[in-house]
Amino acid sequence: MQRVRVLALLYAAVFFLAGLFPPLLSASDRAILFSALVLWLPAVISIGAALVVAACVGHPAVSTRGAFAITVVFEIVSSYGISASEFLHPGGLDFRFATWIGLSWVAVWILLFTIVVPASPRRAVLAALASITSVPVMAAISFRAFPPPLMPNALQFFFLFIFPYLLVVAMAYVGARVLFALGNEVRKARELGSYRLLDMIGQGGMGEVWSARHRLLARPAAVKLIRPLASPSRMGSDAASRFEREAQSIASLRSPHTIDLFDFGIADDGTFYYVMELLDGLDADRLVKKFGPLPADRVIYVIRQVCHSLSEAESISLVHRDIKPANIILCRYGEDCDFVKVLDFGIAKAIREPEDRGVVTVTADHIVRGTPAFIAPEQALGTHAVDHRADIYGIGCLAYWLLTGQLVFTGDTPMKLLMQHAQAIPDPPSARTELPIPAELDALVLACLAKNPSDRPQSARQLSLRLDAVPVNRAWTAELARGWWDAHQPLAPMVKSQG
Repeated sequence: MQRVRVLALLYAAVFFLAGLFPPLLSASDRAILFSALVLWLPAVISIGAALVVAACVGHPAVSTRGAFAITVVFEIVSSYGISASEFLHPGGLDFRFATWIGLSWVAVWILLFTIVVPASPRRAVLAALASITSVPVMAAISFRAFPPPLMPNALQFFFLFIFPYLLVVAMAYVGARVLFALGNEVRKARELGSYRLLDMIGQGGMGEVWSARHRLLARPAAVKLIRPLASPSRMGSDAASRFEREAQSIASLRSPHTIDLFDFGIADDGTFYYVMELLDGLDADRLVKKFGPLPADRVIYVIRQVCHSLSEAESISLVHRDIKPANIILCRYGEDCDFVKVLDFGIAKAIREPEDRGVVTVTADHIVRGTPAFIAPEQALGTHAVDHRADIYGIGCLAYWLLTGQLVFTGDTPMKLLMQHAQAIPDPPSARTELPIPAELDALVLACLAKNPSDRPQSARQLSLRLDAVPVNRAWTAELARGWWDAHQPLAPMVKSQG
């Protein structure tokens, strides 16, 4: 109803500026304006009615049905106001100079109303028909009250004051049909399976993330849309099969630290989508940028939860392949704080990459698939088959970021970053921050960043055990986590991270 309110205010403002304001500036024009009631009363009534409508349609006490009734009545009454101002003159409508007679502003108003306040074609036509009656009715009243020297005959009256407005109604009907069809297409486009899309909460190279709600269960969710690189017809059924297998594998994961996958499918336009739980938290990228590096004990607390998720994935030979801060969310989860959820397993890449590759490579035209700042050397260069140890490298990059607030390597281009991951020796985290880092944790992070996969911890479970053995002055606990969140609680769910 906000559109009706805006339209009513616009109507009142234009009517005042065009009908009343200019005569008020001149004493002679002002005298003419107030010389006859019909010269100013229709404008005053019309402006007053528009302001009343603007106040009523936005009032909480007015129901949707009541607001719709007000809208229809306003379209009709406002049209009569325009016609009364145009046709009711003490001098009458001198039909001898009929060439002045063109379309009334009622025609413009009806078409504008149809565009700004869409309705079903049937309702739009009925409202338009009722509105155009204002022209012949007011013209007839004018001829009756103020007879001109020459009166039009019935045929002339029809073609001057009725027929053109029937054509306007026909145009309004066509416009209403087009707008109604577009509205249906938009509504259908915003529905995927049993979920209705609400607001976009994230966007990236792979697609978009929307908040959504199940139509029957009223369950909030996040929906990720993945646009195919090629048309569905060119991609064939292989991508759909890979997508289905990946989604089923991820849906089978039961670690509480893996994002819950509710549903998946392919839209009519070939867009792949999957539905996951909607989280209330901060991703590790935003967390560090907002609050700075984390203390070592908290980093261990976070990384061990990531390992819990990846360890289960390893058991079914599922490789994440894109461990990075943006895919790690720390959230309030029930009564738990600093509860980690790992997002975005390899669904997107499964769609866009051939099944037998399973790696991210630098192609001949230097296009890099993946996240260069967090990518394992073998994943970037294709020197080894990618397995779960690529995720161990990603955890090393993640831990480095959490401890220092800096990337392991930086470069002007993705290619330079890849070359550094492949060849350069990283500085230990302790050399890049003033926060204390135990020597054992320093060494473990560097082990995760080893160029050769065989030199890294060989599983997420092994890495978790080694992290547990790192000596710290104090262990990060659920109580400490809750205290931190109580002190730094975000004002709103940071679900934009969920991409």
